[in-house]
Amino acid sequence: MDNALLIIVSALGISSVLNIILKKLGISQIIGYIFTGTILVYSFDLDSMQGSGTLEHIGEFGIVFLMFTIGLEVSLAKMNSMKAEIFGNGFMQATLTAGAILLICIFGFHLEFIPSLIISSAFALSSTAVVLSYLKQSKEIHTPYGKRATGILIFQDIAVIPLLILLSFLVNSGDSSIWVILRDTVVSALIVVGLLFVVGSRVMSWLLHFSASSDLDELFMGSVLFIVVGASLLASSFGFTYSLGAFVAGMIIAETKYHHKVEYDIAPFKDILLGTFFIIVGMKIDVIYFFSHVGTIVGIFILVLLLKTLITYIVINFSSSKGTALKTALSISQVGEFSFVIFAVASVGGLLDKELESLLILIVIFSMMVTPFFISHITKFVDSFIEDDFVHLETKSFAGRKDHVVVCGYSVVGKFVAQHLDELDAPYVVIDNSPKHVKEALDEDKEVYLGDMSKKSILDALNVKESVAVIVTLDNLAKKRLICEAILKHTQNINLIVKVVSLEEKEALSDLDITVIVDGKLEVSRVLVERMITCQLKY
Repeated sequence: MDNALLIIVSALGISSVLNIILKKLGISQIIGYIFTGTILVYSFDLDSMQGSGTLEHIGEFGIVFLMFTIGLEVSLAKMNSMKAEIFGNGFMQATLTAGAILLICIFGFHLEFIPSLIISSAFALSSTAVVLSYLKQSKEIHTPYGKRATGILIFQDIAVIPLLILLSFLVNSGDSSIWVILRDTVVSALIVVGLLFVVGSRVMSWLLHFSASSDLDELFMGSVLFIVVGASLLASSFGFTYSLGAFVAGMIIAETKYHHKVEYDIAPFKDILLGTFFIIVGMKIDVIYFFSHVGTIVGIFILVLLLKTLITYIVINFSSSKGTALKTALSISQVGEFSFVIFAVASVGGLLDKELESLLILIVIFSMMVTPFFISHITKFVDSFIEDDFVHLETKSFAGRKDHVVVCGYSVVGKFVAQHLDELDAPYVVIDNSPKHVKEALDEDKEVYLGDMSKKSILDALNVKESVAVIVTLDNLAKKRLICEAILKHTQNINLIVKVVSLEEKEALSDLDITVIVDGKLEVSRVLVERMITCQLKY
């Protein structure tokens, strides 16, 4: 017991010191946690604990809570709006990558079909823990490339389910046909998702309602933890990953009025458990084996990185600009944490050689260690040679522009704003990050540009400091806040008019120095009364 406490205290102390140093150097705390795990193994002679099932389960719940918070942001409505990113880009990227790696394993490294299939499936996956942690922290999850990367990662996490079931059937019932395996996978998936949506949604709503009305924060927090762990265990009992249950539970709660409070309250647990996960990843590192095979490990990693980047770039470039495609490709070019699970299941079932498993695990760890060093520089790197954030936007043409209005967003409200500005004969420019909306504006002979107003390069290019006003008409609250923060940081001397659709949105933006917040529902009610007063009474 004393030894266990000493290890825990040492882990907290080592990780804290390392992360303070790395923070000053601008390096992700993920590296600090991984190094902490490696230091613990060699300091306390914990070689026997490296394969501990208990530690694996504890670490996996870091991913569980991460997937739960992702589910909170991906409601059914949003998932439907992201179906192209999830089921289009995600499916193409995963299948093409897995297929290319499968061929390389068979014909390049002369491996058998089953080991090649396992390796290709694992290496096609990217790191949800590393990439989404960065995207959420940097707020780039709301950028065009962030949305595409998130959609692909969601598809990959969903794809883990049939992969693990396929492995379990290969291990336990190798004579079963592929159609039987697919049938059992689909049936099991329908049962678990059905239970969560039909029964679980009612239980979750009831539990959150009564725990919130009790005015006891600890009771509400306990209810949330029960929902996350309960949904995870339900999914696990049907042979799926814990993460699937947590992700679906998050999606269900996203449809309720409690999702913002839940996301805020769950954040400390997610961060602590995610740190634990990376410490356990670090405990898997065999330093001696790594340095004796460092050439092979680095060489295979570079090959996988280049191959995944190329395939993802080609897939995304069909529906997005070159810059967005390259940023997306680079951000998900690493190998992910679910590879550990796939390799472990395959090795236990005798489908992978132990020596090969050790090599593959080190490749994955090296990949996850390297990624935090370059992922934060992707945007700067790509923007340095691809002018992609603003298409057809000539900075020189705005050099002398003054007293113009910048309309951010050209959906329904943005179109009416432009229409009224035309009636007033006021000079204005439209900016939108949706190619579809930009095309619509171009068809209507508007001065419009494709770009993200949360970026300083766009604000400089549009000469926002000399504009008379900026009107933000977007619906997405997170993106709206990101843009407002960027504008106010860029210049305080600006008339910033922002549209909101609810009191909750108005409160969420109340801490910002916004000139005017226009509540759509409030304005409609005011106009309705004005119309009532001015109309003639009927007798």
